[in-house]
Amino acid sequence: MWDFEHPPLDRELASRYKIDWMLPSECADQLASGAADIGLVPIAALATTPGLRILPGCTIASKGSVRSLLLVHRDTQRLESVRRVAADTASRTTIAYARILFHQWGNRDVAFLPMAADLDTMLEHADAAIVIGDPALMALEERANRFERTGEELVYRDLAEEWHALTGLPFVSAVWGATASKATAWSRPLEESIGDFIHSRDRGLQNIDALAAEWAQRMALTEQSIRSYLTTNIHYVLDEECLEGMRGFFREAAKTGILPEYEFSSNELLFDAK
Repeated sequence: MWDFEHPPLDRELASRYKIDWMLPSECADQLASGAADIGLVPIAALATTPGLRILPGCTIASKGSVRSLLLVHRDTQRLESVRRVAADTASRTTIAYARILFHQWGNRDVAFLPMAADLDTMLEHADAAIVIGDPALMALEERANRFERTGEELVYRDLAEEWHALTGLPFVSAVWGATASKATAWSRPLEESIGDFIHSRDRGLQNIDALAAEWAQRMALTEQSIRSYLTTNIHYVLDEECLEGMRGFFREAAKTGILPEYEFSSNELLFDAK
């Protein structure tokens, strides 16, 4: 979102787009209802929202460790014996990935309880917890402090690493989505909107140091930690490897009954990826 928030293009883009900020799951709901034209949506929404298509070029994915998607459980708790998982519901796709992983771990009956992202509270009410985004990054930063405070040994499982170990595929979280029927009615050519998002991504990647400094003022994380996250953990280009990762996700989700069957193909792209 660099160009949308920084000069010299922020004012020009503000005249063409109205940006609303919300959780990924809410973005999918806004697209499904027609309240939004474009949304950064969890990929699971593609299987449940008729007519939803992908704007090519950009993604939020990881090809290794991601740090911001964690399954946390007590050291004494075996995965096959977990009965209740407190889950931050910010992303339905992350929960779907977790369900697939639990199936592979021989635990098909685990229950997911929607809860706010507070690790201590979550573990008071459940055997394990899923924390997403900033709360996950903070949980890793506070790992040593929490052990000093509680004396409780916890295991912090990186869900992207677990998925890659299982499938050899990238963990793809989100893409820019739009409904094909509405896209044909836009006043501006869709290619121009796709270009706006791709160029903004590229300029953001050219300004990682500035982003790290900016966000270190907003979060209790160091510039070094944020820079490492943005450069090492997150992959931003919707390349063929990520498309194959998505296909693998939909195959496993259908096989385990987590999502309806969904044949993902290049036809789901509004335009060929660049």
